[in-house]
Amino acid sequence: MRFKGNPLTTNTLYRTVCRGKYISVYLTDDGKARKYQYQMEAKMQWKKPVLEGDLTVTIDLYFKDKRRRDWDNFNKIVMDSLEGICFKDDSQIQEAVVRKHIDKEIPRIEIEIYENL
Repeated sequence: MRFKGNPLTTNTLYRTVCRGKYISVYLTDDGKARKYQYQMEAKMQWKKPVLEGDLTVTIDLYFKDKRRRDWDNFNKIVMDSLEGICFKDDSQIQEAVVRKHIDKEIPRIEIEIYENL
């Protein structure tokens, strides 16, 4: 599965608000738009039923430049977008491989999902 565009960090797509002892995390407007984009792209590409078992995922992040980035800040929006389309819940993911690449011409995210046997 392939999602178009430069991968965006969780820090730009989610906000945390503290009100006393209560903490809320919510999607920004940009986050909602990106999640919707990923959901539409996933629905067009995923032709299998929703997976229900344990899963392994491979995520290849293709950035448009060589800036240093933490590998773990780019997966939440993608996995949240795939819930209910590819799998029931991202808690099914038992193993994940994340790789970073550079592609100045076509930044994107490529994902493979395997059901563990």
